Amino acid sequence: PIIQEYHESSGINAEYGGIYAGDLDSYRDFAAVFDPIIQEYHGIDANAKHTSDMDVNKIKGNVNPAAPVKSVRIRVGRSFNGFGLSPGITKQQRLDLEKLLASAFSNFDGDLKGNYYPLLGMDERVRQQLVDDHFLFVSGDPNLQVAGMERDWPEGRGIFHNKDKTFLVWVNEEDLTRIIC
Repeated sequence: PIIQEYHESSGINAEYGGIYAGDLDSYRDFAAVFDPIIQEYHGIDANAKHTSDMDVNKIKGNVNPAAPVKSVRIRVGRSFNGFGLSPGITKQQRLDLEKLLASAFSNFDGDLKGNYYPLLGMDERVRQQLVDDHFLFVSGDPNLQVAGMERDWPEGRGIFHNKDKTFLVWVNEEDLTRIIC
């Protein structure tokens, strides 16, 4: 399979591997490369179409109601039109996106109200607490480094969280934003 061949040939990390697009056009320009890998990874055929349905009433779970579920983490990554994807984003785009998002975060209210913490200049006690809480991403992933996603570290990167730390947004890590709740 294509993915196995990549893992064996990458030489970086036999456990993990990946192929990254620098921008939306890369998916079109290199469809002959990306499409088979995406199809194999997701187990879909070439004619599959993505659909979104945000109707929460259609979610059917299989969790035993008597099970002692203590927590659940939902994570989603998003990109933004007009900004390069992580391997291709410029330093200026990264800084502009951080500024845009920090401004948006400042408008959150109610249970989403919180603070944005840029990595650059972050108080060491705050940083260590976020790491200890398993909320903050860190530098050093060899796959991200090889793909160019840690360029200009730590500029333009940070984390937003609400007061209760039940809603977090990573800014400019592997995804342009990673929403965790």
